[in-house]
Amino acid sequence: MPATARYVEHVMGMPISLALRGRHTDDAEARGAWAEAMAVLTDVDRIFSTYRADSQISRLGRGEIALDDCPPEVAEVLALGAVAERESGGAFTVRLSGPDGQQVLDPSGVVKGWAVERAAEPLWRLPDTDFCLSAGGDMTCRTVGPDSPPWRIGVEDPADLRRLIAIVPVFTGAVATSGTAHRGQHVIDGRTGRPPTAVASVTVVAGSLTWADIDATAAFARGRDAARWLETRRGRSGLVVWADGTTTTVEPALR
Repeated sequence: MPATARYVEHVMGMPISLALRGRHTDDAEARGAWAEAMAVLTDVDRIFSTYRADSQISRLGRGEIALDDCPPEVAEVLALGAVAERESGGAFTVRLSGPDGQQVLDPSGVVKGWAVERAAEPLWRLPDTDFCLSAGGDMTCRTVGPDSPPWRIGVEDPADLRRLIAIVPVFTGAVATSGTAHRGQHVIDGRTGRPPTAVASVTVVAGSLTWADIDATAAFARGRDAARWLETRRGRSGLVVWADGTTTTVEPALR
């Protein structure tokens, strides 16, 4: 197996890690691509962080600026959110109820996967180099050449984070998980305004991290209907872990 170089930094409130193997792992080209990737994520955090009062998304949510005053990326993300809301039957939403009953603009369910996919663009330009770029456990991967082994992505058991419940081999594609294990009940069913209780985690494998992340969140938000809804999503496979610890695999199987 080829030697692997690893890079780690924190941005967007989470660890960002990169694994490289092949022609460019620990040279100027590799380090330059990593710096470009981190610059993209730093810029996304500046625009979209809901924890920063001065971010574009926070100011837009408070009505201090209009959508036309924002960078074009904001309209792109909100358009993706609108598509996800429609295709999930309203379970996915970028507008949450705040503690005072007012709606809060929060496109986090779109931003992470979308941002990491954008950040991976300089990595795609590294010739003859495999990469796996991960943000808080969601990742986009590439392998090149017939002899490159797949990246082996572990899926945590939401009831015991020391244990893996599945291993997903990925050559080129993306894996995203939505669940309660790390952040508690942060996903809200837009149809009810309440967090679903029947499901513990949903992992989705897809060609695009943007849509793997969106669909993992949307399936989770649908609660008891998570697996049935995910089965309707073309090109996706997945693993639903229910609150009682049982699992449902959406074909093709994950292991």
